[in-house]
Amino acid sequence: MSQTNLSDGALSILVFAAYHSLVSGETVTRVVLDDGKGHKADAEGVREMEEAGLLDPEGGRGLLTDAGRERLDRVIDTLRQAA
Repeated sequence: MSQTNLSDGALSILVFAAYHSLVSGETVTRVVLDDGKGHKADAEGVREMEEAGLLDPEGGRGLLTDAGRERLDRVIDTLRQAA
């Protein structure tokens, strides 16, 4: 799993996925990168996550890799501990 520090752009993608995971109670495996209505993930963040092996972009969506799902779990755990 990638241990790199992520930029705010990349973190924003994970935080949005964390929000959906917390609200739904389900594990998020895919993220919306472009909803076609003006909401887009940070392009550099997408590139960074892809290069780190955390995300496989597929058009307007991206599939979190195993490492990406592990990183998302860590983000959620950190949020819970901080609260």
